[in-house]
Amino acid sequence: MPYNAEISRNNPACFIFLVDQSASMSDPIGGEFPQKKADVVADAINRLLIELSVRCAKEEGVRDYFHVGVIGYGTTVGSAFAGDLAGRDLVPLSEVADNPARLEDRQKKVPDGAGGLVESTTKFAIWMEPTANGGTPMTRALKYAETLVSDWVQRHPEGYPPIVLNLTDGESTDGDPAPAAIAVTGHATSDGATLLFNLHVSAAGGSPIIYPDSDAELPDTYARALFAMSSILPSQVRAYAASEGRRVGSEARGLIYNADAATVVQFLEVGTRASELR
Repeated sequence: MPYNAEISRNNPACFIFLVDQSASMSDPIGGEFPQKKADVVADAINRLLIELSVRCAKEEGVRDYFHVGVIGYGTTVGSAFAGDLAGRDLVPLSEVADNPARLEDRQKKVPDGAGGLVESTTKFAIWMEPTANGGTPMTRALKYAETLVSDWVQRHPEGYPPIVLNLTDGESTDGDPAPAAIAVTGHATSDGATLLFNLHVSAAGGSPIIYPDSDAELPDTYARALFAMSSILPSQVRAYAASEGRRVGSEARGLIYNADAATVVQFLEVGTRASELR
């Protein structure tokens, strides 16, 4: 069965996040609470990096089960890491954990011990800042990812395949991205082909279309193109999505269309669940 290779420090996996940073990402995302799409996506990725670091933390520190890349595409295409990691592509998770660009005070409610809740201040790590400028050069971003993926599978031919997660709010402005997407998923380890998942964030509101197994319910040509670009979810990813209350069929693809803020977070959580860590 593919997609069950052991993930360990000697045989790590990698996640590559492609983040649309075009001007339209300054628009509000659909849903109950109006927030800029760029803010929602950046917050979700920063939160995920915190959770990955906690998931991989042992007594001696954070283990490098994963290498992580955050690639922005808008006015430019390249690393979206800020601070000491600026300009770097795939970074071992221990270095990510040790090098946030800054810490931000966040408020959250915690139990007061008497059945109520009180406000508490906590530090929140920031690795990428929200950005919204320029067009949507998705083709260039996928080509950038393909270069990283090609190098990774050459160096880890027996490992769990790379996972590329593309978060966008609009159509590519630099040509048809389908050939570049095919090139990304054309690279494979002995455990399977590279996985490409797509999330479309929207200002329109309405119900998201989550992990469809056909394009029949998708509203337009653009949505169907994203569906065609998206990989079928591996069985363990489907199982995790089902445990989170999602109905997913055996042919479900890694696509969410018309996402709101809550669905962005869930997309990242589901998309980054790979094999058991060893």
